[in-house]
This record gives sequence, structure tokens and C-alpha cells, in this order.
Amino acid sequence: EVQLQAYGGGLVQAGGSLRLSCVGSGFTFGSFAMTWIRRTPVKGFEWVSSISSGGGSTSYSDSVKGRFTLFRDNANDTLTLQMNSLKPEDTAAYFCVKSGGPWPWQGMENWGKGTLVTVSS
Repeated sequence: EVQLQAYGGGLVQAGGSLRLSCVGSGFTFGSFAMTWIRRTPVKGFEWVSSISSGGGSTSYSDSVKGRFTLFRDNANDTLTLQMNSLKPEDTAAYFCVKSGGPWPWQGMENWGKGTLVTVSS
């Protein structure tokens, strides 16, 4: 069974940093692209960032580019989103998502439970 356990969310002041991690199990982690999606009551679901299976290719939404960094450790089945210069509009539930193949465009096949990030102004 595919499992994606995300952790690292919490409350932080604007301008601060948080690191989200997602540990995958039940599949060959290094064979699949991974993505972070966030959800807010106002905007709904928003794509944040994706990384290819080997980690050589990353992409970011314009809203987080330059502030967030996505990387992965395939030896330890871990995906990490380093979030710096956080803004109140980054407040959301963040979901770790496994792709259907080595590239992000191959669909979002499995979702983990979200971890909540709250940024106070």
C-alpha cells in the first residue's frame, strides 16, 4: 500500500521559514516524480512545486519561485520542501503527491494527508 506521510507544518511569523518533509513507503520512491499541492478555503487547490524521479528537474509556481526549494533524498525515501520568506498567503494545507511515473506530468496518483502551515502577519 502506498503511503505518504507529510510532517513539518506549524505556525510561523511572516518572513520566517519552515521545512516540510514527506516520507514515502509501499513503492519504489526513486522511480516516481513527486509534487506538493496546497489547499486554502479561498483559492482551493494550488500546485506548488514538482520534482522528477531522479531530482534533476524541479519546477515551481510563480507564487513561490525564489522562496521555496524542493529536493529529494531517494536513499531515504524523503521529499523536502524548504520554505523561506513565508507570507500570510502561504497559509494552507500542504499535500505530498506521488506521480504515476518519473515525470510530474504523468498524473497525480496518490495523495498523502495534508500538513497545515499557518503564517501570521
